[in-house]
This record gives sequence, C-alpha cells and structure tokens, in this order.
Amino acid sequence: MAKQLVIKVTAGADAPERCSQAFTVAAVAVASGVEVSLWLTGESAWFALPGRAAEFELPHAAPLPELLESLLDGGRVTLCTQCAARRDIGEGDVIDGVRIAGAQVFVSEIVGDGVQALVY
Repeated sequence: MAKQLVIKVTAGADAPERCSQAFTVAAVAVASGVEVSLWLTGESAWFALPGRAAEFELPHAAPLPELLESLLDGGRVTLCTQCAARRDIGEGDVIDGVRIAGAQVFVSEIVGDGVQALVY
C-alpha cells in the first residue's frame, strides 16, 4: 500500500460523478490509514469555501460535506493558488484547515517514494 496518496480533483458540480469519486476515494483512503493529500483545482476549488459542499448533490453518493470533513480531520486539503486567484478566493475565505498552495508544493508531494497520485 502507498505511504501517501495525492489526489487532484479538477471536477466540481460540472462533472458530479468524477468529483464524488475523487472525494470518496480520498475519504476511504484516510479511513484505511493512508496519508492523503487532496488538491482542489478547477471547478472543485469552490468546495474550499464554507457551505459550498452542502450545495453538491449526487444520488447514491456519500454526502460531500461528510467526505470533506473526514479529509480535513485525517488528511490534508489544498486549494490551488492559481485556481483560487481566478475565483477571487483568498486565505481568509476558505474553510479552516484548507491551505492554498501552488504547483511547486504539488510536485514536491508527488515525487517521493511510496507516493501514488490520481487525477480526477
């Protein structure tokens, strides 16, 4: 099993199944004891804001707010710097526990031994 799993989710409400899959895989990995880093990019960037996950709906899927909470409790959630800037999202706007970081940090996370990376 990987020491660390890095997941980059690019989809939001525009592609709900892909979005839900990313959050579900990340939450299951956290529950299984894997170190998880979830990156919010593209349309998923909106889920870094309070209340936005509660607006997401997908039948037969785990509620996004619960998945996000488990990731904030047991993993790491990062909002892409450029994605945040394009949406006028600043450090003071995001949910407690979400950090804003860029490509250099992403690359440093995915190039280690035992790291698996997924993009949704």
